Amino acid sequence: MAARTILAYHSHRQEPTLDYLFTHTHKQWGLPRSVGKELLWHRWQPSAPLVTGKYSILEPDPESPVLTPDLVDLILVPAVAIDARGYRLGYGGGYYDRLRSDPRWRKIPTIGIIFDFSYVETLPTDVWDLPLDAVCTELGFHILVRQPNV
Repeated sequence: MAARTILAYHSHRQEPTLDYLFTHTHKQWGLPRSVGKELLWHRWQPSAPLVTGKYSILEPDPESPVLTPDLVDLILVPAVAIDARGYRLGYGGGYYDRLRSDPRWRKIPTIGIIFDFSYVETLPTDVWDLPLDAVCTELGFHILVRQPNV
């Protein structure tokens, strides 16, 4: 099944931009809005304006429709680095860790988006870290194979 509704991000700092995807596909997009210590996802279309939110990150209008896990097919996750096991290093706010710890969101496939130089062999992990399902860089796509717990 092809993903119809995709949660993404508007690039900030040195993150890879997704602008090409936004303008060259006919998908339903969702962008996050930081509310307290959580991410609230809103439906967004590339023609819709964005507002400056927490941490100076561009966010969708708070009045735009909210997306719940049952409406989402795929999550594109920004990162500073991702390792070959699928573990990511973010900016330290824990927003994606909290999101993915919720069983309703955890079942949705996740693809980390990074530059190839940020794809590393191993990163330190904490007990709450959950690996991503795949990694996409400007040089390729890596599907991560999970090893069963022994």
